Amino acid sequence: MDKVTGKLTVFFEEPFWVGIFERIEHGKLSVAKVTFGPEPRDYEVCEYVLKHYYDLQFSPAVATVVKQRAKNPKRMQRDVKKQLLDTGIGTKSQQALKLQQEQCKTERRHRSREQKEAEAQRMFELKQQKKKDKHRGH
Repeated sequence: MDKVTGKLTVFFEEPFWVGIFERIEHGKLSVAKVTFGPEPRDYEVCEYVLKHYYDLQFSPAVATVVKQRAKNPKRMQRDVKKQLLDTGIGTKSQQALKLQQEQCKTERRHRSREQKEAEAQRMFELKQQKKKDKHRGH
């Protein structure tokens, strides 16, 4: 049975507080970014995770190396302390976010191109109809 690992990093990125959700599943990393606005309190973050976790739009999965960690409680405590002092997001997370952003960009371009073509076709049909109506009575 595979293990799913999740991690939330909250940091200040001018001018807002941002949260990065990292999910490692089947050896692949996917990331979602959330903008909190003002500095969120612990209970607000917990409430957000409980209510909105399944609504998050995770990026496409990127292959990553899953490290096995020791179960020593003192080591885990040191790691947690170190993670709290760390600011920013990992490069793999940044890559995953960039990939998601690029996919959204191409989808948006595709949709706008289709809308533009549909509008041009509608205008063409309207001009043709006006032309027909103009010559109909003579």
